[in-house]
Amino acid sequence: MSDGARRLFGTDGIRGVANRAPMDAATALRLGQAAGRFFNRGQHRHRVVIGKDTRLSGYMLEPALTAGFVGAGMDVVLVGPLPTPAIALLTRSLRADLGVMISASHNPFEDNGIKLFGPDGLKLSDAQEGEIEALMGGDLAGALAMPRRLGRASRLEDAPGRYIEAVKASFSRGRSLEGLRIVVDCAHGAAYKVAPTVLWELGAEVVSIGVAPDGFNINEGCGSTAPGALAALVRERRADLGIALDGDADRLVLVDETGAVVDGDQILALIASSWAAEGKLRGGGVVATVMSNLGLERFLQTKGLTLHRTKVGDRYVGEAMRERGCNLGGEQSGHVILSDHGTTGDGLVAALQVLSVLVEEKRPASEMLRRFAPLPQKLVNVRFAGGAPLKDERVVEAIAAAEAELGARGRVLIRPSGTEPLIRVMVEAEEEALVQSLTARLAEVIRTASAVPARAAAE
Repeated sequence: MSDGARRLFGTDGIRGVANRAPMDAATALRLGQAAGRFFNRGQHRHRVVIGKDTRLSGYMLEPALTAGFVGAGMDVVLVGPLPTPAIALLTRSLRADLGVMISASHNPFEDNGIKLFGPDGLKLSDAQEGEIEALMGGDLAGALAMPRRLGRASRLEDAPGRYIEAVKASFSRGRSLEGLRIVVDCAHGAAYKVAPTVLWELGAEVVSIGVAPDGFNINEGCGSTAPGALAALVRERRADLGIALDGDADRLVLVDETGAVVDGDQILALIASSWAAEGKLRGGGVVATVMSNLGLERFLQTKGLTLHRTKVGDRYVGEAMRERGCNLGGEQSGHVILSDHGTTGDGLVAALQVLSVLVEEKRPASEMLRRFAPLPQKLVNVRFAGGAPLKDERVVEAIAAAEAELGARGRVLIRPSGTEPLIRVMVEAEEEALVQSLTARLAEVIRTASAVPARAAAE
């Protein structure tokens, strides 16, 4: 099945509005059956690990997936609310054939999603997802086990403790967080118990918010996409650092002691320079997506390091890291992959790498997390009703003209959204006025080619 034929799987699994196709119980059941058939190979007893975040709809999707896998002859290990990286870790440590995370990451509670991990703890490839989707579209009668071969479901009670110990092991030996006051915002999500515990056990004074999930409040005015409350509390409590995780805790943003928000590019810059100085950085550089700021690329060049860019999606970052032998990669949005410590983005592990540097340098976060001055960057979303506006001659000419005007002073990135009928227009340059004018000009040309009124574009 070609990538273009995929309908259910997007850039990060399956996602949609809960209790509406494809994020309904019927699809989850069928996915369990199809994925069970795909991974149920060989004579050993097959096992799948299922975790989730704190959304109400997890109570619907978890048993539906469990029924599908059990019916396909796979044993199911349920671990309850845990971060996405914990599911990747447990899939490997339990020698499972498959890991499943039920989460829509930073989206509101109305949405949910399903992410799949292979036995190596890596997200499935486009080709693997395509094969599973093809199985879902066919006759699954052959996937159903005989009564004697049905699977069993059990709950792993010590799963949180296993993840906590693994995260603590990523923190430099001999160092402690004693004397640091840290505010952590868990977004009422999957890390609401484990994140404060890790920081406290490493010696920090911990102030926790976003740790009272009720099924509805995940990411609501909190977490990595809304760090305003965290920033205010960091200033109020005179904390040394603020950590904001998203709903499944696979990404983060930080807040320094002044209340300034720090994105994934600055986090990558700090870790890269620290690891390079210690001889720990492999591959001669860092992997990031096309969205990362040009300032990061120039900063790395001053250190003799290369920035390798991929298309948007932490899965593609991970694939490029393995291809290039790199052990550090991530996204501007806060996904940071540290392959020495895990197979996927882990907001808590990334935060500990930053804290390790702060402890070693004994300097405030505001100094250490301002590695470079980012170039002005603007992103505009242009909605279109159909067709292929990026192939329109007017759009092609406008893009070429903008690139010629920028030259080496910046860059233009225009791409379709993978989940919505949107064209994303990003311009980055050394002059703010140029960024604003080029973004407006390109958005207008695309809007005209798309025959969509100006009011339909969202910034």
